[in-house]
Amino acid sequence: MGEQKFQKIAKQVLRTEAKAITDLLPRIDKKFDKAVNLISLCNGRIVITGMGKPGIIGAKISATLASLGVPSLFLHPADAVHGDLGRVTKEDIVIAISNSGQTEEIVRLLPIIKKIGSTLICLTGNPKSLLAQYSDITLNVGVKKEACPFNLAPTASTTATLAMGDALALAVLIKRGFKIEDYAFYHPGGSLGKKLLQVKDLMRKGKDNPIVNETTKVKTVLLHITKSRAGCAVVVNKKRELIGIFTDGDLRRHIENEANLLEKDVKSVMTKNPMVINKEKLAVEALKILKERKIDELPVVDDRKHPAGLLDVQDLLKAGII
Repeated sequence: MGEQKFQKIAKQVLRTEAKAITDLLPRIDKKFDKAVNLISLCNGRIVITGMGKPGIIGAKISATLASLGVPSLFLHPADAVHGDLGRVTKEDIVIAISNSGQTEEIVRLLPIIKKIGSTLICLTGNPKSLLAQYSDITLNVGVKKEACPFNLAPTASTTATLAMGDALALAVLIKRGFKIEDYAFYHPGGSLGKKLLQVKDLMRKGKDNPIVNETTKVKTVLLHITKSRAGCAVVVNKKRELIGIFTDGDLRRHIENEANLLEKDVKSVMTKNPMVINKEKLAVEALKILKERKIDELPVVDDRKHPAGLLDVQDLLKAGII
């Protein structure tokens, strides 16, 4: 079989699976809205169960929900009937996945789930199945055919199920007002965690963040900068509002033309109204400002515009942001 034949097969598989997803569009209706609302308001956990390949898809959907702050776990149906149903409470929502809706291991759970009192949502390719009849909400993820040439191996059906699960999870994200700061909280590790670090996690503060009054003499400001090993000092007024910044660049610009520079008040030679960033912003946003403005230091402020810290490009380097 030639390579072109393999490419033809691959393209056909992708077309079949893509169609399986687009065929879901007309099925997004009030039942979907109800499922989103129930998941968003759930006081318990979202328990997802499925056998075989659908179970693997269910585990992925559960992981996605958990990453978005929705308490969720995957419950294997075989383990469930051997004691693990004790994990399920009436406050939980059970999402059962079965393409046929007649999977034996799933069907055996249905009367018990109902007895527990959990809400049951199913993702199935058979809206007339026993699973659908037991469910409070049925989401139809059926496909016309699998990508498998024998129409047997779960391919298009599992792709459609995963897509529907993603649609549910991201709709819940919007419904619950989930923010990027929340996402950062649930992803503290790895490269993703670094990208989601907030400015307050990296900024210099205390003795490492020199803050001087506007009437402080330049020579004293330089001592503060040297002592803190920073590249600048933040300048505040009597109300402790940030009004400027004094950097080594300001020193170089004025030193030739100011004979008594060291005795001047820093407010006369500082950079007024510098670019600042709120401490709650992401570190990657600070990096963008530093690059666009071609600066090395960025004062950090709180919601009252008072100085909260200082972010240096070296701090981003150490954290692996750059």
